[in-house]
Amino acid sequence: MFKKILIANRGEIALRVIRACKEMGIQTVAVHSTADTDAMHVRMANESVCIGPPASSESYLSIPAIISACEITGAEAIHPGYGFLSENDNFVDIVKDHGIAFIGPTADHIRIMGDKITAKETMAKLNVPCVPGSVGGVSDTDAAKKISNDIGYPVIVKATAGGGGRGMKVANNINEIENAFLSARNEAKAAFGNKEVYIEKYLTTPRHIEIQVFGDGKGNAVHLGERDCSLQRRHQKILEEAPGPTITAKVREKIGQICSDAIASINYAGAGTIEFLYENDEFYFIEMNTRLQVEHPVTEAVYGVDLVREQIRVAAGLEMSFHQDNEHAASSGASSNRSGIWRRSRKRADKSSSWIGNVISSR
Repeated sequence: MFKKILIANRGEIALRVIRACKEMGIQTVAVHSTADTDAMHVRMANESVCIGPPASSESYLSIPAIISACEITGAEAIHPGYGFLSENDNFVDIVKDHGIAFIGPTADHIRIMGDKITAKETMAKLNVPCVPGSVGGVSDTDAAKKISNDIGYPVIVKATAGGGGRGMKVANNINEIENAFLSARNEAKAAFGNKEVYIEKYLTTPRHIEIQVFGDGKGNAVHLGERDCSLQRRHQKILEEAPGPTITAKVREKIGQICSDAIASINYAGAGTIEFLYENDEFYFIEMNTRLQVEHPVTEAVYGVDLVREQIRVAAGLEMSFHQDNEHAASSGASSNRSGIWRRSRKRADKSSSWIGNVISSR
């Protein structure tokens, strides 16, 4: 097990990692900009290193500064949290080249899932259901029109390197596709520095369902149910709910098994979230986030599993401390399974039982 971990992040997620490390008896190193000198994560860590001025591009996104902080403090591993460098495959390669452990998936897995087209092609090969759409990127308006006619309107044009609802435009008919295509490309170029886009069938009344998965990098993986994040504004999630109100146990078992089998087959290591659109009892893959998500505590509350602790264990070469039980729910030996969580919820819901077993988080 690691003796000292550097947390390449700030704020809430840095505190979350520090908490897990303290419970595991691991020393922590906080990094911070000059603006965050007195921040809570700096005060709670065992050590701290200033890595630059307030601008994140010169501090929290500065790979040389973070590597230097590891070498100065003797940290053996880096936890990236979420955001900043958490899905930067180049950062992972550099960390590994310096003999430092990265608490997360491999650079190759981050690269594959970071490109929406490659991710979709990979998941299709792993028997994960995908939205009908273009094969690869779409180069011009003529190709966009042909593909859209083949798929059938409405369609959505999406940025290959996109995220957070940027670079996404809907076309309801052939008269709208050219403008949607050009507008999505321009927005993608401005937001991500990559103008490549692809086209998918636009589902009009879907729910947005994400499956929490976890792998040990050795061909073993589990799923921890779903979170329903359908309540959104401008493609930004506002509220997360688990278990999803429209997902039955049978449906959860089926899609969960598909997801855990998929990541097990590629020897995925650590936490990941596979996102789907769900309409007419069918799932359609959107993307995979190769990191811990902001909303991970929702799943932790329902399943009684400490995902950060498990990330650290797997990165240190240890086995996962929980497994997929016969009911296809993840459980640990610590008697904190889903039914236990539900019993505790009932005690708080004597007057209104409609949300028993559900944990809701506003983002």
